[in-house]
Amino acid sequence: MGSSKSILLFSLLVFITTARAEAPIYTSFFSNSAVGGYDPVSYFTQGQPVKGKPQFKLRYKAADWYFSSQQHREMFQNNPDKYMPQYGGYCAWAVAHDTTAKGDPLQWTIYQDKLYLNYDKKIQADWAKDKDHWIREANNYWPDVIK
Repeated sequence: MGSSKSILLFSLLVFITTARAEAPIYTSFFSNSAVGGYDPVSYFTQGQPVKGKPQFKLRYKAADWYFSSQQHREMFQNNPDKYMPQYGGYCAWAVAHDTTAKGDPLQWTIYQDKLYLNYDKKIQADWAKDKDHWIREANNYWPDVIK
């Protein structure tokens, strides 16, 4: 009986550890949409988030990416690293603190030609005060923080 309890406990521990791993691209619990369904290219071309359309959906890195036009879909497809939010769309400030949190597509910054998302306005304000520092810290933890 003792050994079956140990096996059960071990199995539970493995499940919990496995369940804690985060996906490489942040999507909400009830959706598989990257960037909350917003077009990641629009941040660069229009200077604002624009909702993507289902007819321009692309499956990439096990997430669904939506675009506002076929042109934006092709731009992303040709150079996804240029348009994807850093740290898989997780909050950049959270990653800098060796953890993960949702990245809000409405709390964004383009800095040095890269897109960063933050959890909320308050976190984004703190992140914006010293972006270089937070990016260095986040780079130290990414991608290990999602494992």
